[in-house]
Amino acid sequence: MQGINWWTFLLLFISNTFMSYAWYGHLKDLGNAPLWKAILISWSIALLEYTFLIPANRMGAKTMSLEQLKITQEVITLTVFIPFSYFVMKTSVSWNYLAAMICLLGAVWFIFRA
Repeated sequence: MQGINWWTFLLLFISNTFMSYAWYGHLKDLGNAPLWKAILISWSIALLEYTFLIPANRMGAKTMSLEQLKITQEVITLTVFIPFSYFVMKTSVSWNYLAAMICLLGAVWFIFRA
């Protein structure tokens, strides 16, 4: 494969920031709102997510295999989700996060090795 396109990583990071809030932020901020309202707001946020995700995947597919792109996405997802869950959702960070990240780093090693 060709060199890494850093725009792919940046756009995936931004996309995952929106995704985390669309998927989980409503639990905190819209917990008492009607379900239809939470769905509409989350879909609106997800639209922003996709405006970053689709270009990221198109760029990434030019320099990475589909498998490499998916593993990269998962690592970025967890990298964004850990601070999101701690700072936004006010959850504690346990050793499970570290263990999951170590497993994903192993997946990165396997998928990117020659």
